[in-house]
Amino acid sequence: MLSERMLKALNEQLNKELFSAYFYLGIAAYFRDKSLDGFASWMEAQAEEELGHALRIYDYIFDRGGKVELERIEKPKQEFESPLKAFEAVYLHEVGVTQSIFKLVDLAKEENDHATYNFLQWFVEEQVEEEASTKAILDKLKIIGDHPNGLFMLDRELGARSSQLRALINPKA
Repeated sequence: MLSERMLKALNEQLNKELFSAYFYLGIAAYFRDKSLDGFASWMEAQAEEELGHALRIYDYIFDRGGKVELERIEKPKQEFESPLKAFEAVYLHEVGVTQSIFKLVDLAKEENDHATYNFLQWFVEEQVEEEASTKAILDKLKIIGDHPNGLFMLDRELGARSSQLRALINPKA
């Protein structure tokens, strides 16, 4: 059974993960508008991954006898000055998510909730990967600047990551 504090915190994180999916879709829309479909594809796959994170927490809350409380999701930003600025927002977002996960881990320790502490370790590892991958792309964009050839090449590279859900919905995409 989850304590009230842990249940509240997990529900807050669930909603943050749902916002993250929405956040990435907003940025995907920005890239689609700019005809950077590889960037958009990467963001759509990221949105799908974030939804998976939310569902992982959703299931865990139920597994531990808790009640899921869904909240309103704010509108994400969809306009950026450049692909670099979009990825700066992405990286800062992931750093914020990491801090939120760390606070959950700290709460699990404080509550002596060993099951939740163990559950959260997956998220800790995932956030290391999330920060590293977004930082790597951000670093490439800093090198590329506004050079169209570099953006084109990075767009092709990022397009290799595709959304599994999109492939099911629209196999021709």
